[in-house]
Amino acid sequence: MALPTWDHPEPLAVDSAPVPEYGAGSLADLLPTLAAGMAVPGMTAAIPELTEADRNCVFLIDGLGWEQLKAHPDEAPFMTSLLASSRGGTGRPITAGYPATTATSLASVGTGLPPGAHGLPGYTARNPETGELMNQLRWNPWTSPRVWQPYPTVFQLAHEAGVHTAQVSSPTFQNTPLTKIALSGGTFHGRLSGEERMDLAAEQLAAGDRSLVYTYYAEVDGKGHRFGVDSDPWRGQLMYVDRLVQRLAEQLPPRTALYVTADHGMIDIPFDEQHRIDFDEDWELRAGVALLGGEGRARHVYAVPGAEVDVLTCWREVLGEQFWVASRDEAIAAGWFGPQIDERVYARIGDVVAAARDDVLIIATEREPKESAMVGNHGSMTPVEQLVPLLQVRS
Repeated sequence: MALPTWDHPEPLAVDSAPVPEYGAGSLADLLPTLAAGMAVPGMTAAIPELTEADRNCVFLIDGLGWEQLKAHPDEAPFMTSLLASSRGGTGRPITAGYPATTATSLASVGTGLPPGAHGLPGYTARNPETGELMNQLRWNPWTSPRVWQPYPTVFQLAHEAGVHTAQVSSPTFQNTPLTKIALSGGTFHGRLSGEERMDLAAEQLAAGDRSLVYTYYAEVDGKGHRFGVDSDPWRGQLMYVDRLVQRLAEQLPPRTALYVTADHGMIDIPFDEQHRIDFDEDWELRAGVALLGGEGRARHVYAVPGAEVDVLTCWREVLGEQFWVASRDEAIAAGWFGPQIDERVYARIGDVVAAARDDVLIIATEREPKESAMVGNHGSMTPVEQLVPLLQVRS
């Protein structure tokens, strides 16, 4: 008697995930490259396409991915005119890093290190010292910032090397733990309006013979989460920030390079059971799970001790055609979090790590009601989330 055959596709191979371009073209490589060009000791020019400048400005637009920018030339005419300048005139994007989420990406930008080293491996991650989930964007529950992320920022190293260093952002962020561990060094200047930030960033660039200035705008991401990237409010924000970029570009002092980038892209996910899998309603996915971390498209799953293999098997069986599902060691070996993992970071990563390939989310309507209601989402390694611009204007 012949054995039955099963028409069941194989799970996605862990090594088929498009790993970020750590060491040559990721967000973590940007500031070290710029600082190396300003002779800051210990810095390496990791993005070979970029050329040196005495004054460098990074304008990070939260949530504006490469694919969203390319798809909206009418809303962003000035940035569209700069697409060919991206990544040193190659017309190519860089990668955010995994997961493609704000806390992780801002830490990568500011420290010049990938997530496996700086230790912010997701929106929420387990604190091995307490066993609690820590929200690394809101820094809740509290833990010592310098214990959680002990490395100096590139801004601090540049300031110590005599570079005029400044951050220009919303006053709300001045004293947050995330700012302290990722973006501190030199002086912080809080300004409410986008126009004020652009004008002050230009002034700060001119304030030194060698300058490194960072500025930031959040509401493209905010409107994307609430209304989606296919919405009029999102498009309105894109139109506004395009004018901000042009305003800053027209004020650059001599010998300046302006780089416009983002921390991640975004994708709209439909509101139905096919695209939104509710962990809180799914007994199979809950079995053996002690904590659910990360976010909908980039999950850290922490198993009850002894249940790690069973949880991995179940998640791979249930989700493996739509998600890259890996054990902690498999994800590390594949380079998802960078080429090395610090010892203090190892147990912050889930026993199981699930990264979405398809247009799907693992929501948790009871544990995460606000996050589960978001239209626009991000976190995984797909191009729409992972690729970010590196537009350039030089004076």
